[in-house]
Amino acid sequence: MANEEGQLRNDELDAEAKARRQLALAQIRQWGDPALRMQARPVETFDADLRRLVERMTSLMDDARGVGLAATQVGVLRRVFVFQADEADEARTVVNPRLGPTGEELETASEGCLSLQGVSVPVERHATVLLEGQGLEGEPLSLELEGLAARVAQHELDHLDGVLVLDRTTPEARSEALGILRPGPVLAVAP
Repeated sequence: MANEEGQLRNDELDAEAKARRQLALAQIRQWGDPALRMQARPVETFDADLRRLVERMTSLMDDARGVGLAATQVGVLRRVFVFQADEADEARTVVNPRLGPTGEELETASEGCLSLQGVSVPVERHATVLLEGQGLEGEPLSLELEGLAARVAQHELDHLDGVLVLDRTTPEARSEALGILRPGPVLAVAP
């Protein structure tokens, strides 16, 4: 997920950071890729392969200047995501995530996505959530999240279920977003 203030954690990037961002985005599946619509399978083995996947995802998220990244966004159908809603915090890994009880309050905010470049749409989400799952070593994990962290967790959990922000926005915003994502018509001049 990209943050709600305009896609990036820091819009002021030097040339090296811009190059790293472009390389990272080239490795993240983009809209239209079938992997983004597939449901991820539970992680059963907590091993070196999982740790390497998480390291790669965290690096890609950081280089792309995102705030979250699900395994399906890198073409891996495993229920794991990483997120870092605040640059001051460490990146977190959640394996086999699920939502526990959510707060009743709903908030609508603009969301971007690393897999839908150039698109930001309004999405209604729970303001507070209990995120449950496992850590990188298989240990039980329970996080009470609010604000942007709650929004990011719900966004990434959606990715693991094959759901995109386009599915959660208004019909008008969806139409506008699809206009950005789809290539424009090619007009030929008659001879």
